[in-house]
Amino acid sequence: MNIYDFSFKTADGDTISFDKYKGKVLILVNTASKCGFTPQYEDLEKLYEKYSEKGVEIIGFPCNQFADQEPGSSSEAKNFCQLNYGVSFPISEKIEVRGKNMNPIFSYLTSVLPFKGFNTDNISAKIFQSFLEEKFPEYLIGNSIKWNFTKFIMDKNGNPAARFEPTVEPMDMEDFIKSLL
Repeated sequence: MNIYDFSFKTADGDTISFDKYKGKVLILVNTASKCGFTPQYEDLEKLYEKYSEKGVEIIGFPCNQFADQEPGSSSEAKNFCQLNYGVSFPISEKIEVRGKNMNPIFSYLTSVLPFKGFNTDNISAKIFQSFLEEKFPEYLIGNSIKWNFTKFIMDKNGNPAARFEPTVEPMDMEDFIKSLL
């Protein structure tokens, strides 16, 4: 099994099979428009602009499961991304990325790319982990997605290659992305 066994619906309602992206490096990100990590859209777009012609595709998956930080509709989420961050990569319909209604894509991703903890050498990761321990300790259990802007990277053959937690800035993934091209 790999990512090509799945499809997703865009914010506009179109169904896209991941096999459309064969031969590309894929970055799948659960997103939200009212999150402290929302400014990561800017660097995700920079990566997309820099590497899309070299075979990188990014897809944002809006989700409202973390402190109601994506309250609008799928089209409102897409419009927010485009208007505020110039996002030109695809945005899916709103989905759930944890729990009983978890989208199958994210069920697959979290099973093959488990949570390995936060890099607490990074001060923002240390603060974020403390925040979760205090406010949402149940989120730290298991391999589930811990918050918005968890980033999963697939290699050119559709195989899961890496998981980057929300506290990892998109530009910090650049060398890894280049290694897959």
